[in-house]
Amino acid sequence: MAERKSYFRLGLFVVVALGTGLLVLFILGGRSLFEPSFVFETYFDESVAGLEIGSPVKFRGVPLGEVTQITTSAATYERNEPISARKGYIVVRCKVRGTREQVEQFHDDIDVYIKAGIRAKTQLAGITGQQFIMLDVEDPKNFRPLPFEWKPKYPYLPSVQSTTGVLIARIQSFLASLDEADVAKLGANLNTLLVNANRKLDELDVPDLSKEARDVLREARTAIDHLDEVIVKARIDQAVRNFSTASERAAKVLGDPKIGQSVANIEAVTETLRKLADAGEFDRITKKLDDLVARLDAVVADNQYDVRVIIQDLRVTANNLRAVSESVRRYPAGALIGGPPAKVEIPKESAK
Repeated sequence: MAERKSYFRLGLFVVVALGTGLLVLFILGGRSLFEPSFVFETYFDESVAGLEIGSPVKFRGVPLGEVTQITTSAATYERNEPISARKGYIVVRCKVRGTREQVEQFHDDIDVYIKAGIRAKTQLAGITGQQFIMLDVEDPKNFRPLPFEWKPKYPYLPSVQSTTGVLIARIQSFLASLDEADVAKLGANLNTLLVNANRKLDELDVPDLSKEARDVLREARTAIDHLDEVIVKARIDQAVRNFSTASERAAKVLGDPKIGQSVANIEAVTETLRKLADAGEFDRITKKLDDLVARLDAVVADNQYDVRVIIQDLRVTANNLRAVSESVRRYPAGALIGGPPAKVEIPKESAK
């Protein structure tokens, strides 16, 4: 009987211990097994050193999930492809967690997000060298998806080259350019340049240059003094006052209501002319003037002789009027009363 009680206590202890352990595991991380999740994958054409399973997945710093698998496209999708035809991408699969509505929305709208420019890239977490997956919005025209022929197992999200990768690539390119440069030849050219510069400096006449520099400075100082004198003597205050007076007069003239009325009249005339032009009145007036000129030409051509006679008679009439006016100017009384008196001749006495 005592042995059965000991077995019962041992079994009860084991059951309680297992229950407690399962409860602790559930509290620590087991709840994630029952949370809604969504898995997507992305491909990188560069090294992902520092990225590990369990690394965070963030959208502009906001945690979304973690990395669940890191593998290669050769081991996942290109097993039957020749080595020369394989892409050699790094396949990274990530799990996004959240509420059921958030996960379903991300799953349903992933194509819309891709068209809007959502891209995945690796990013360093501080200075420790550990990387994580960052989702951010990029220009879809500049960052197109990597080409591949297989069908992804999970929804595919395009990637872009990380900032660290771009920086490392540029540093490597710079170092490669340094390796290609002929450093020895560059040093020899630099030494030659220094020798030539020293020789030219030795050939310079330093005292003469110093004297010329002092002369230039002296002349510059004289010119500045003269300029200061001219500025001081100039009647700048009077010019400013005149300018202020002219500005006030211009403001008064522009503020005169007559100016505004004139502008309004000009606008009215312009509007009237525009309406006439739109209605075609100018064209009709021009046509009438052309017809009138044509008729005058015809009349002059048909009566050219009569016109010449009329002009001659007018010229004679003008001459007569000129003579009459001259006579009136000389004898105004005669023009009003009558002609001048007859000339009286006094008879001369005959010689005795």
